[in-house]
Amino acid sequence: MEETRIDRERLRIGICSFTEPGMVKSFYPQGLPPAERLSYYAARFDTLEIDSSFYALPSERNSHLFASRTPDGFVFHFKAFGLLTRHPVDVSRLGRTLRGLLPADFDEPVVRHPPAELLEAAFAMFASALEPLARAGKLGVVLFQFPPWYRKSRDALAYIDYCRERLPDFTLAIEFRHGSWFVDRERDDTLAFLRSRALVHTVVDEPQVGMYGSVPAVVEVTAPISYVRFHGRNRDTWTKKGATVAERYAYLYTESELEEWVPHIRTLGENADRTYLMFNNCFAYYAVKNAKMLGELLGIFPVPGRPPIEFVETV
Repeated sequence: MEETRIDRERLRIGICSFTEPGMVKSFYPQGLPPAERLSYYAARFDTLEIDSSFYALPSERNSHLFASRTPDGFVFHFKAFGLLTRHPVDVSRLGRTLRGLLPADFDEPVVRHPPAELLEAAFAMFASALEPLARAGKLGVVLFQFPPWYRKSRDALAYIDYCRERLPDFTLAIEFRHGSWFVDRERDDTLAFLRSRALVHTVVDEPQVGMYGSVPAVVEVTAPISYVRFHGRNRDTWTKKGATVAERYAYLYTESELEEWVPHIRTLGENADRTYLMFNNCFAYYAVKNAKMLGELLGIFPVPGRPPIEFVETV
């Protein structure tokens, strides 16, 4: 396996949540206080994606806590708030400040097309909330995961430029979920667009269910950072109406499926300063087991001086 080894300092493996119920049940010691979960996680992994920031704006207080509860060199990634990525957002999740920027006659339960002033304020609040981590040197990418209906168009490209302008000091990773971005000649055009703006192309492993809702695994680097998200391959629930988040990502990779990724990861590592491999199949113990499995295949786990990665195989 020597030929598969990659520089541990340039490659990080982590999970896309540290509070998902199944993970809490299978990964953390029984009775561990919630306030100690992040420290326990950070003793075993060196990077983490925060997905709660998609559902509501993060806070500066939590960023300070995250920084204080993790060792030097630990890296967080944050999923952009849904309002910033063209997702509909419940008014109740906006918070008092943003709700105050809605038109006086607005009476819908969901915001789909936010006024310009509200959108700009949301970007500013999001950036301010992450500043403590940026100052601590613990902020990796801000992940802009666009909706499955977000097709490639001039307006879509212009909006991505707008996002870049609103967050000039952060590293943005872009994840598309509509096949129009990578079909035929559009593939090279999309990658060229990302490269010209130093935007991180998010490489994905996910079910292939057609144009709407999935894109192929395009193993390319468009910025100094490479970012890979393993969503699982659960075709039956990926686009199933009414499926829960847990059902959609309930997929345990086999060792042979992850072994297929080893040469791709080597390619990414050769063309990026740092590569992050993030497991989003956050159902029960699946993400932790697969992260450990891939780390062993790559020769970077176990890490000397760190506690072993352990979990309970229960659903």
